Amino acid sequence: MFKIRLLSGLVTSRRVVAANGGLFKFLSNMADTSQNEQAANLLKRSNEENEVFQATKRAKSEGDNTEEERRYPKKKVILLMAYCGKGYYGMQRNPGNTQFRTIEDDLVAALIKSGCIPENHGDEMKKMSFQRCARTDKGVSAAGQVVSLKLRLIEDIVEKINEHLPPQIRILGLKRVTQGFNSKNNCDARTYSYLLPTVAFSHKGSDASDTASFRLDPETLQRVNLLFARYKGTHNFHNFTSQKTPKDPSARRYITEMSCGEPFILSDNEFAVIKVRGQSFMMHQIRKMIGLVIAVIKGYAEENVMDRSWEQEKVDVPKAPGLGLVLERVHFDRYNKRFGGDGLHERLEWDGEEEAIKAFKEAHIYPTIVETECQEGSMCSWMATLPIHDFHGTANGMQKKEDADSAKDSD
Repeated sequence: MFKIRLLSGLVTSRRVVAANGGLFKFLSNMADTSQNEQAANLLKRSNEENEVFQATKRAKSEGDNTEEERRYPKKKVILLMAYCGKGYYGMQRNPGNTQFRTIEDDLVAALIKSGCIPENHGDEMKKMSFQRCARTDKGVSAAGQVVSLKLRLIEDIVEKINEHLPPQIRILGLKRVTQGFNSKNNCDARTYSYLLPTVAFSHKGSDASDTASFRLDPETLQRVNLLFARYKGTHNFHNFTSQKTPKDPSARRYITEMSCGEPFILSDNEFAVIKVRGQSFMMHQIRKMIGLVIAVIKGYAEENVMDRSWEQEKVDVPKAPGLGLVLERVHFDRYNKRFGGDGLHERLEWDGEEEAIKAFKEAHIYPTIVETECQEGSMCSWMATLPIHDFHGTANGMQKKEDADSAKDSD
């Protein structure tokens, strides 16, 4: 009997324990569920608060620009620029470097002040898809430079940009382009001119300092143009820039036109304009092309030096002064053929701006070149260095060090 009661008690105890264990487990599960729900609610609340914060931040940011953005949405355009390069360290800007002022420094400042681009994009013009068609060196001018970028198309946009530019930099035209347009990549060719005193073509035995009395005879001009014509076609111009090896494919350039026009008188001195057109040009290439022809005409070098300059060996090629070089025009033939007649896009030509281009050159570019040449005599000073060049052998360190950035392709 005692054993039966004992066994009954044990069974009862186990049932109580089992029941209590289930209760404990149930209560524990309830607690875990409650904690999970609380954590989920806290996370949900945090996400909702973050979404509200971000929405408020966006609304505030958009609120500052909504009216202006809606009224003047950003559109892809090109700007036709003209500038006198004297006093500037070339076209391309170097953000953060205020010591060497460039054309683009003044252009970007004018775009911000006129309200065409946001102020916070001034140091990051990539956000505006900015691209120039050609880089120009220190002191080089342009009558037909083109840049592409996204702008707010405000009313009287060209006039308002020019209000914030110095007189020697002007925006002469604006055209809408396709969204993916890139002024550098879409450019098929560039045309440059070079204004120089004709005394540069005098023989080495004559008095080059007597610039006022020198006149270029027709026979010499004809020979000059025969030499320039030899540049036409595709050649390896590794000797006409720096840090290009003969086997570098990028040293091969295609020239379609090069000639010297009839002489004319400016400030009692005779000048002439050389025109050259090519797909693209490397740093200092045009100045060296002109420099080598001058050296041949003056009698310092034989004509065969031009043929040797396209071969593998390194040839000492002199570089004419940069003062007279002007970017005249850039050409978009392929773009015009594809989009110019679709009824939606404008042809990238500037016939309507020709008078403005001519007026700018006559008011700012030509007078500056002529006045500087007459005062400083940069051509005569450069001609005095021609005897130190070795035109018969290979270059052996006699060439002067090029600019620090001369490894980059440029126009």
